[in-house]
Amino acid sequence: MTDTVSRPETSTKPQYDPRLTNEDLAPLKKQTWGSYNIFAFWMSDVHSVGGYVTAGSLFMLGLSSWQVLLALLVGIGVVQVFCNLVAKPSQVTGVPYPVICRASFGVLGANVPAIIRGLIAVAWYGIQTYLASAALNVVLLKLFPALMPYADVQRYGFLGLPLLGWCSFALLWMVQAAVFWTGMETIRRFIDFCGPAVYVVMFLLTGYLIYRAGWGAIDLSLGEVRHTGLASIPVMLGAVALVVSYFSGPMLNFGDFSRYGRSFAAVKRGNVLGLPVNFLVFSVLVVVTTSLTLPVFGELITDPVETVARVDSTFAIVLGALTFTVATIGINIVANFISPAFDFSNVSPQRISWRAGGMIAAVGSVLITPWNLYNSPEVIHYTLEVLGAFIGPLFGVLIADYYLVRKQKVVVDDLFTMSPQGRYHYRKGYNPKAIAATALGALVAVLPVLVPALAGAAQYTWFIGMAVGLVVYALVSRSAR
Repeated sequence: MTDTVSRPETSTKPQYDPRLTNEDLAPLKKQTWGSYNIFAFWMSDVHSVGGYVTAGSLFMLGLSSWQVLLALLVGIGVVQVFCNLVAKPSQVTGVPYPVICRASFGVLGANVPAIIRGLIAVAWYGIQTYLASAALNVVLLKLFPALMPYADVQRYGFLGLPLLGWCSFALLWMVQAAVFWTGMETIRRFIDFCGPAVYVVMFLLTGYLIYRAGWGAIDLSLGEVRHTGLASIPVMLGAVALVVSYFSGPMLNFGDFSRYGRSFAAVKRGNVLGLPVNFLVFSVLVVVTTSLTLPVFGELITDPVETVARVDSTFAIVLGALTFTVATIGINIVANFISPAFDFSNVSPQRISWRAGGMIAAVGSVLITPWNLYNSPEVIHYTLEVLGAFIGPLFGVLIADYYLVRKQKVVVDDLFTMSPQGRYHYRKGYNPKAIAATALGALVAVLPVLVPALAGAAQYTWFIGMAVGLVVYALVSRSAR
């Protein structure tokens, strides 16, 4: 298979410096994605085991159902607004996230946000692959009970994972790599399928549980209402922050996908369908199915794969578990594979192609043994949240530069030149103001994670980092001008 298969055509120019250019990073010649493709992207991002558990957790905060829905809509509305802000510069220029960052960080300094985002994606790529392999294990054990001994880490385990887990993880690792390797158009078709497929299973599962328990058993509050009046406001704000934090990674590098949009209007329509509309419908389905597990199975089950495993039908179990497996592969590719592929390629375009960048991420995801990372909440807390504290300021700097400093004007050709006369050369290719604003924003944002006395603000690290990064960069850039 040649490199021309499934690769969108890009436009390179003779004056583009090879240290900044390859066929994957160059501006697109033709942008073909419509509203449905963006809608399907968000469906793939939401419709996974992680999305199911996150949506369900909102309804277990001790709030009434209307308060949860209000917080959910506010949170997803914030995500929609910020995604539109991130989408425009990449859609207008046709370049991915790390390239548009050259305008603010410098043509070489853009590697700072690229590497930070890439490392976060590698960690989550491994964790999501592990979660998908756990769903696949449910299917295998249901079909072949004799495999049960090989699911015992004490008997057949290596580095904390049983033999069956290794086999499932390796299989899904290869499947994801194969889908990614065939190119962006194949990925587009794949995610066009994933999101709707989960909806089919979710509606079937909901119908089955309603048939078993009856309409009267539906309860949109998955626990007693513990917070009322003014006391509910901090909890609702926490729910809003949870929604924004869940989407913070894909939101930052949304330009990797909006660059394919045929128009900014099409991208915005896709965001409306994929975020407030889709997330609200999915969340209601999640809470209905979760609440019905109590009368049907005698306990509250928040894991959709476990819920499917309780169904009295081998066919239903296989269909449901495989669908959630495919959906998790979908979110993994769009959120945690494509991003580091562009990010790592940006570091050395002539040595690292888009595909090579993705494979670096894939290999790294195995080396961190994600099952051990996922099973250690403290490690996740101090590793991913510390790295995540950088996402906010990176976002703030990008938005401040494009909308406040440059007034939405970017000279695309200067993004690909190492000439000291280039607009984005700054000091030897680095913009000290952007790096300083990011460092200060990250330092302020990470304090609640590291200092126990400030732990109450830990859930707002994205907002803190974004605000500090945006304000500081805007002030120092305007004063310099």
